[in-house]
Amino acid sequence: MTDGVEVQCVKGIILHGGAGIRLRPLTHTGPKQLIPVANKPISQYVLESLREADVRDIAIVLGDIHPEKVREYYGDGSGFGVKISYISQGEPLGIAHAVGLCREFVGDQSFVVHLGDDLIKGGVKKYAQEFVDSDYDGMVLLCRVKEPHRFGVAEFDTSGKLVRLIEKPKEPPSAYALSGVYFFKPIIFDMIDKLKPSWRSELEITEAIQLLLENGKSLGHRFVDGWWKDTGTPENILESNRLVLDELKSEILGVVEDDASIQGRVYVGAGTVVKHGAVIRGPASIGKDSIVEANVYIGPYTSMGNHVIIKRGEIENSIIMDNCQIEIDNKITDSLIGPCSEIIENNNHKPRGHRLVIGERSKITL
Repeated sequence: MTDGVEVQCVKGIILHGGAGIRLRPLTHTGPKQLIPVANKPISQYVLESLREADVRDIAIVLGDIHPEKVREYYGDGSGFGVKISYISQGEPLGIAHAVGLCREFVGDQSFVVHLGDDLIKGGVKKYAQEFVDSDYDGMVLLCRVKEPHRFGVAEFDTSGKLVRLIEKPKEPPSAYALSGVYFFKPIIFDMIDKLKPSWRSELEITEAIQLLLENGKSLGHRFVDGWWKDTGTPENILESNRLVLDELKSEILGVVEDDASIQGRVYVGAGTVVKHGAVIRGPASIGKDSIVEANVYIGPYTSMGNHVIIKRGEIENSIIMDNCQIEIDNKITDSLIGPCSEIIENNNHKPRGHRLVIGERSKITL
């Protein structure tokens, strides 16, 4: 039940593949969808969004970049209140190819496809309800973007009806891009069967949806309220971190010593110690069992993971993943620091600040 209204059971598909080239070196050691935003993997936001929409039977389509880490994190889904099946895609051959692999999982039910590295403010609950209440064969979510040529783009006629979808057009017919959420009935599999690989050697979901239109099927669309983020670059991940932290609620579960300063909205996890003289200025999120030493400054829009030790330095607008250690005399800003990394400063060199994207188990001496 959702708000007293019964929701028709639909299945969910989370696409967890892709090469993550723009996020290397972070994606050399794990899939991009497990990169944390505000101390939670990106794809966990997706899974929780589906769960809130009463979608409890979910398939995760795995790529070829450490799929075992995805299985290890999510397991059978019981720890997240859902049931998870795993389907292997391996080499990235396109969204439509990944969806096509789920035909047996879907059966004769309606379903929602959600890219595992896309975030939508407020989730998909209301859109899922609208889809199951409709007679659409498919429904897409559209969002106005600054660079539509980077996405699948919608074209409308003079009455505002959606008439065409074009993948990465050189001259976009509108500023409205397809977000990474799609609602379908099983008829979409017949359209996928007709596809041929694009110039990218992929089966394009935009072409499959276009075939729905050309075959007289009913396609609905909705405009996304609020923001939508494709987290495919370090800059977009940091922006997503800022957007999520903007909605953070303060909670102190760890220990904040006397004379430490907590300013604004800050989350401090259980077992974490913020020592005297340290300053944490929110919005900021600190994971569990971490240590912020005396006189360290953690500035706005910073997320620190679990088991992190910050001995010296200043950090702003950055994501520090689990099991890192930082000991510097200057500032780190606008950075992604992969798990199990160590950054130690050479005191003979005094730059004003550092901007870094560091993969797992890196060791940097500055």
